[in-house]
Amino acid sequence: MITALSGSQRMIWDNKSNGMHVDMFFDKLEMNHNITFQDRLGLDKTTISLADMLLEKMQIVRINEKGIVDTIMLLREHEIDGNTPETIDAEYIAKLLSNDWGFYYTFTTNLKKVQDSLARYPELTEEDRSDVTRKIQDLSARMEKVPKTIAWKLRASVGPKTKWYKEVEDVSR
Repeated sequence: MITALSGSQRMIWDNKSNGMHVDMFFDKLEMNHNITFQDRLGLDKTTISLADMLLEKMQIVRINEKGIVDTIMLLREHEIDGNTPETIDAEYIAKLLSNDWGFYYTFTTNLKKVQDSLARYPELTEEDRSDVTRKIQDLSARMEKVPKTIAWKLRASVGPKTKWYKEVEDVSR
């Protein structure tokens, strides 16, 4: 009933009295890159999977400070592993990105930004920085091992000379 009245792609709520903002997507996130949640929503009881959370952060072409900090915390708190609820499923991410050069390019560019930003946060210990670095390296290595599709290779030959992402319009609230 809610989607019939309000739409089935995205719903936005803003509470001006307390500043709370809720941005809800159904079935897929359509921003700079698409992330499909169909058949994945049951992987975690209360939210999207950790792999989908990481994809959601890394799909932003113009990633901001909040996205970088969120990614650092996500990587620091969770292992890169299989598809258990408390680990980030690197194999899923690698397979998804092996089909989409544009998303792969944005994702890997943002991972480098996260890596390069670690020294800016004095709150992080050397152990924190080392742990996040190790996980970025592990995730990157796993992505490189997965064979890329012909479409991926063709698009890679063009590179970033041509826009590889969708512009996201500001939504009126």
